[in-house]
Amino acid sequence: MDTGILILRLLVGLLVACHGVQKVSFRLGGRGLVGGAEEFRADGFRGGALTAAAAGGAQLGSGLLLAAGLLTPLAATGVIGVMTVAVTVKRPNGLWTQNDGYEYPLVLVGTTTALAVTGPGTWSLDAALGLAPFPAWWAVPTLVAGITGGMLTRLVLHRPLATA
Repeated sequence: MDTGILILRLLVGLLVACHGVQKVSFRLGGRGLVGGAEEFRADGFRGGALTAAAAGGAQLGSGLLLAAGLLTPLAATGVIGVMTVAVTVKRPNGLWTQNDGYEYPLVLVGTTTALAVTGPGTWSLDAALGLAPFPAWWAVPTLVAGITGGMLTRLVLHRPLATA
């Protein structure tokens, strides 16, 4: 079981971290901080570069923490938060990814929640530091805090698009 948890943690954590790198740099196919800011503005968010840097930093930091299995509930909260925002942005396009829907961010929310339930496993920094195992009930406040944080971010930073 620990091998499966390690594989899942590395896959999800590193993908989220790399997605954060794309938001703020030209690496991994990113368009730099200016491109990230343009993407957020096109999606109706305020703040431009600051918003892109905050989102990219949150994805990079929470993704790396999740991959390492360090402070797993906090890492999961961060991933769930940023992916909740992504779900809200892509929701008008429907579920499926081929229509730029919210399928992929929803999968990341689900797998990260599953990791919050199972914990980071034996092969994690949490276990090495004696922080794990976490009680399974921690998944509930982790999920609630992540979704709430994402929705508050959306509420504060998103502006309605002008209608013609």
